[in-house]
Amino acid sequence: MGKKKDNEMSFLEHLEELRWHIIRSLVSIVVFALLAFIFKKIVFDRIILAPNSPDFITNRLMCKLGHLLNADALCINSESIELISIKMSGQFSMHVMVSLVAGLVVAFPYVFYQFWRFVVPALYSNEKKYASGAIFYSSALFILGILFGYFIIIPLTIHFFGSYSVSDQITNQINLISFVSNITTTVVATGIIFELPILVYFLTKIGIVTPQFLKKYRKHSFIVILTLAAIITPPDIFSQLIVTLPLVLLYEVSIIISKRIVRRKEQQALKEESENK
Repeated sequence: MGKKKDNEMSFLEHLEELRWHIIRSLVSIVVFALLAFIFKKIVFDRIILAPNSPDFITNRLMCKLGHLLNADALCINSESIELISIKMSGQFSMHVMVSLVAGLVVAFPYVFYQFWRFVVPALYSNEKKYASGAIFYSSALFILGILFGYFIIIPLTIHFFGSYSVSDQITNQINLISFVSNITTTVVATGIIFELPILVYFLTKIGIVTPQFLKKYRKHSFIVILTLAAIITPPDIFSQLIVTLPLVLLYEVSIIISKRIVRRKEQQALKEESENK
């Protein structure tokens, strides 16, 4: 039977260790944020503002697909949205904000590693074995979520909100802060959403979530996913499916993970019971 690591550290010593993990995490975020601040041309012109261009890879592929299927609705962002800055310090404050977000995104694997190093001593030996790939899988899922949000959701969002109009008398002049905030919020949120299997893993471990619970609210989750897809995509089934399918797949994977965790816990309980006899 696995035993927890025997730690003689006092409460204050645990706090001191946690403090150093947090400090190291913050330092990594600041370092990457400074690099992003220095290389602003790359961060803004080639990354942040790129989905606004008709030459962006997603926009070009969607237009080609639209021509093949004779569906003009799939041709998105054929013209760039005009962006304006209406505050004197608007561009500078946006530069700082984007740099911090970039620092957080790039440093995420290391930040999670620091969190994991603090938590892992409290786990049983068999739990450490099963969870040894947590850093890799959490980082991979986060990066996949970032890429999905950036290459799929962001171009569709720019197209929908940039071309939406309640009257021909109103011209869209999108504020830079609004544009960039939507991009960074959406991308980071998608990265976090893709962490759903990892979250379910830990919630199942501590008994808050069960496979039965996830199955019970499966239909509710699908409705939420479909509603979200319908809001941020053009009014056609194909675009909505592009956004819906990965999120539905993540939910189903989370159910499988929860089942496996519950099964392992039951096997462990049976093993302990037989050893006690």
